[in-house]
Amino acid sequence: MRILVIEDDTAAASFLLKALREAGHVPDHADDGETGAAMAVGGGYDVLVVDRMLPKRDGLSIIEDLRDRDDHTPVLILSALGQVDDRVAGLRAGGDDYLTKPYAFSELLARVEVLARRQTPQSAETVYRVGDLELDRLGHTVQRAGQQIALQPREFRLLEFLMRNAGQVVTRTMLLEKVWDYHFDPQTNVIDVHVSRLRAKIDKGFERPLLHTVRGAGYMIRDGAE
Repeated sequence: MRILVIEDDTAAASFLLKALREAGHVPDHADDGETGAAMAVGGGYDVLVVDRMLPKRDGLSIIEDLRDRDDHTPVLILSALGQVDDRVAGLRAGGDDYLTKPYAFSELLARVEVLARRQTPQSAETVYRVGDLELDRLGHTVQRAGQQIALQPREFRLLEFLMRNAGQVVTRTMLLEKVWDYHFDPQTNVIDVHVSRLRAKIDKGFERPLLHTVRGAGYMIRDGAE
């Protein structure tokens, strides 16, 4: 699942992101409240993990703003403030769960997974469709015109991101950050290689291409030929 971690402690965030990836999830990270709030709005995350005390903007105000926008993405609050009044304030602000620092990762992971299971169908899309191509996030399956397509984990993440942004140009920078978790350009052709492999799997043998290269800009998945 896609998880946004809003945490300003560099060491704690690094450990948490690594552990979430090893557990099979796709985490993004923001290290201050303003950046986290911007990423959370319309980000399509399954769960948010939000530190309460953040620079630039505190965690509770982020949650309150999301709820005011009628965004019901589940939120797990992390905080060193563990008194009853602190936990009550977090839940009343719109948090769904509250975990006090220091915490065991196994407990955090269990709480995140429980929150994800509670989501209503409207709170996050689980199936993406572009033309006759269908990706099921929960079943982790892809098919086109009823034909099953086997993808490697990175190819699945790449296709999921492209389909979530169907009809829009997706830049190399966006792919590096959201699919490879790089916040710099490693100056390799890793994206081109994976896009080429993905194109061969989802377009080869079918009547019309869905995955297009937008010269000088990036890539786009859309229904219909160029």
